[in-house]
Amino acid sequence: MPAAASSAMAESAPRTTASGIPNGTLCAGGTLTLRPLTLARGLWLPIEMAVIYLGVLFLVERAVHGYKVPVFIALLPVLAIILVLLLVDPTFSLRRELSRGFSLLTFVSILAVFAIGGGAVAYWVTQHHPDWFLEFPRNRPDTYWTIMLLYPLMSVPAQELVYRTFFFHRYGALFARAWWLAIPVNAALFGFGHIVIGTELAVVGTMATGLLFALRYAVTRSFWAVYLEHTLWGALVFTVGLGRFFFTGVGIVGWR
Repeated sequence: MPAAASSAMAESAPRTTASGIPNGTLCAGGTLTLRPLTLARGLWLPIEMAVIYLGVLFLVERAVHGYKVPVFIALLPVLAIILVLLLVDPTFSLRRELSRGFSLLTFVSILAVFAIGGGAVAYWVTQHHPDWFLEFPRNRPDTYWTIMLLYPLMSVPAQELVYRTFFFHRYGALFARAWWLAIPVNAALFGFGHIVIGTELAVVGTMATGLLFALRYAVTRSFWAVYLEHTLWGALVFTVGLGRFFFTGVGIVGWR
């Protein structure tokens, strides 16, 4: 084959990562290889996605609001199932997922987006609901600081494993490089996952931040990058007074 033709073919071929995964293809940071998307697999995965992220969620919602099971207890089986599916999957490495870092530029981007977006949220609360602003840390400091400690240790890692790591590893092949579809689908499922909270603002708000988290993960494939971003936004929500919309109906701190 002439050298020129060989060079042209090399330039037109998709560049790959060290693991052989084409750049731009949606997958998790811990994804080792991509399974072929056969016709049967292409038909099954959307059904499986709907069962896990919609069907199972209805059962959790029923357990919380129908049988008064604490929300964190009701969600444990879901997390356990996701972890088992990841751990037994030979195409995924949890160690690799958790060892992948992120760049200084990503860190600066996370802080810049949070400063602008978080500032806008805080300003909105002060203008439209000034009595909410800082009400939680002022009036219930013990509960506030308990949540500030437990939220990044228990809630954020579980949510990111389920909604980013598992979603992008398991269903990334369905979207390939169609980020324009995968990002809003992930955000919608993330927001819908908060239906168990029982408030519309919790669902809408998490859909909005879900767009940011999904995009961040798709670009960096870093669990820790999206973990940091998720933790910052969660802390903001509880601090500025919007935490009531994430607790009403599940009886965590008695907001009504």
